[in-house]
Amino acid sequence: MADPSNVAGYRNILTGDRESPVDAGAARVPGTSAPELKSLLSVVVGTLVVAALYFGKEVLVPITLAVMLSFVLAPVVNFLQRLRLWRAPAVIVTVLAALAVLGLIGTLIGSQAAALSANAPRYASTIEAKVEGLQSFAAAKMGTLTKQFGGGHRPPTAAPVAGRAQTLATAQGTAANRRPVPVQLVQGETSPFTIARTVLAPIFGPLETTVLVLIVAIFVLMQKEDLRDRFIRLFGSNDLHRTTRAMDDAGQRLSKYFLSQLAVNTCFGIVIGLGLWGIGIPSPAMWGLMAGLLRFVPYIGPLLAAVAPAALGAAIDPGWTMAIEVVALFFVVEPFTGYVVEPMLYGHSTGLSPVSVIVSAIFWTWVWGPIGLIMSTPLTLCLVVMGRHVKSLEFFDVLLGDRPALTPVEGFYQRILANNPDEALAQAETLLAGEPLVAYYDEVVLAGLKLAVEDQARGTIDHAAAVRMTRAMLDVVEDLAPHAAAPQAPDVAGGPATVACVAGHGPFDDTVTAMLVQLLDGAGTAARAIPARAVSREGIASLDLAGIDVIAVSYLEVKGSPAQLRYLVRRLRERAPAARIVVGLWPQGEAALSDAQIQRTLGADRYVGSLATALAAISALHHEAAPPVLAA
Repeated sequence: MADPSNVAGYRNILTGDRESPVDAGAARVPGTSAPELKSLLSVVVGTLVVAALYFGKEVLVPITLAVMLSFVLAPVVNFLQRLRLWRAPAVIVTVLAALAVLGLIGTLIGSQAAALSANAPRYASTIEAKVEGLQSFAAAKMGTLTKQFGGGHRPPTAAPVAGRAQTLATAQGTAANRRPVPVQLVQGETSPFTIARTVLAPIFGPLETTVLVLIVAIFVLMQKEDLRDRFIRLFGSNDLHRTTRAMDDAGQRLSKYFLSQLAVNTCFGIVIGLGLWGIGIPSPAMWGLMAGLLRFVPYIGPLLAAVAPAALGAAIDPGWTMAIEVVALFFVVEPFTGYVVEPMLYGHSTGLSPVSVIVSAIFWTWVWGPIGLIMSTPLTLCLVVMGRHVKSLEFFDVLLGDRPALTPVEGFYQRILANNPDEALAQAETLLAGEPLVAYYDEVVLAGLKLAVEDQARGTIDHAAAVRMTRAMLDVVEDLAPHAAAPQAPDVAGGPATVACVAGHGPFDDTVTAMLVQLLDGAGTAARAIPARAVSREGIASLDLAGIDVIAVSYLEVKGSPAQLRYLVRRLRERAPAARIVVGLWPQGEAALSDAQIQRTLGADRYVGSLATALAAISALHHEAAPPVLAA
């Protein structure tokens, strides 16, 4: 028997039974089950973690930025160490080089912006002229619409002259009775400290964060191995292999992600800069650099990068041609980069689903603001990697990862349970693009049928549901008939063999029989299906097995040495003594496939655990001349 522990969790999900044996014996609060307590505890812990992230962002943001920066700089440090440079000098050189690059970027942006500001008055006058032109155009349109739709309305009747005079006199009298109150503005003394604080406050905050990030990044790079060992000792000392794999996976994915994004965004900025230079936008190098940097911000970064060059194009050109060309440039380059270049460069190396990227961007922006938006993808990637290696965090991989939530076997079984053969057929056609039909039947359908048999034995599937599921599976098998004659199908023809495929007593054995008949027909062997009722004690007397060379019996559930299968083989021997008998115990794992004593008791010629093996066994038995092995 196949170990049912591999599918126990999935069966619990399908049947609604979420209580494990450990939970059953655990202490419970009166009126509350153990799973409910676990769910409540998970909600409380999740709420506390989110609150800690939100209220502790002043401390957590610099540390997180430093760790991310260390992942970016670690390959450079390793390269310098391979050049026989000591660890400390390698880290210092790498950090100084990073600061130099940032300084060059800032200098370039500042110089380009200074050159651009010299023509700011001329640009402003052009923008004002365009705004006035738009206002005049809008006013003319509104006037036309007013004449067309508002001609039937009469203007409001003017107030009587006498009434207006009386109101004016009353207002003048009231104003005469009021006396002005003298107000004197006194300029307070401003200390030099107050002036310095006002000027330096907007600069000191980002500068302080930058210094903290650099200091922490230097210490992380200097003590990388020590920090790794401490992390393993703290969280994964019981399973060093799994923890080491998780950390290596996270490091490789993050490094690959950062390097790929750096290469893509650099090329994006160069293309944008060259395009703006060709259009005639001033300071194209600055705008290309800004476009490359802003593209690190998911989704809205390229849009923000296009606003300023488009506005500058509108300010330079008396018309709207340059602005439209700038918008068209971004509209062409960004989709090409996102949907062609990135998949070709690193595909789905991040391991994140598209929905998770959007949700994570919203969440981290809410928690940490703009910095959270920039770091949303790396942080979510870390959670997915942890979910793939830590069992208690597996839900992160399920919710955020790009791997299918269900295995092919589980997906097939779920669609059959939902009585949706069309979706099962669509899944089958997707899988058949890379494997033959017999492999799909063995690896997916037979394993899914095993789940169905186990659920039926537990009482979660009644007879009506089993009949409905069998009908759905037979529909799928029938629609897959064109794939049975594929070149990959094993050749078991080898002569004019005739095979009778007999279904066992279970409701799902008819499906296996239909698959075997289909594969045999596709390979050129004449085969026909025989239902279980035709080989019963009452029906086998009228069963015609003349000319049958091989009889294939399908059983999905066999335990020990069942008398039912033994007597069925004996009846078939008596009815067709010249035929060879193959018993299929689906799928692999039945004791009869390896126990010689059970095989002698059952009395068949061959025992197989897969359809591929059954095809080969039928071909071999057809060519054997030895007499059949009789039952003990």
